Amino acid sequence: MKNIKVLGSGCTNCKTTAQLIKDIAEANGVEINLEKVEDLSQIMAYGVMSTPAVIIDEDLIHKGSVPTRELVESWLLAPN
Repeated sequence: MKNIKVLGSGCTNCKTTAQLIKDIAEANGVEINLEKVEDLSQIMAYGVMSTPAVIIDEDLIHKGSVPTRELVESWLLAPN
């Protein structure tokens, strides 16, 4: 199971990113633990200045835009 955090203030792009990750995981039978982090101090602790940002298993893998479907698939469907 992948532990995924979407960091952001709750803006439309942050919500879109979280929903995209959830939809792709469900469509492909990938188990994830998805958490939305909206607390500014927690976001800053990751060194993120541009949201939405995506953390997978505590590694920052994306920031500053809504990721493409293909990019999210590459994160979720890649062998561990």
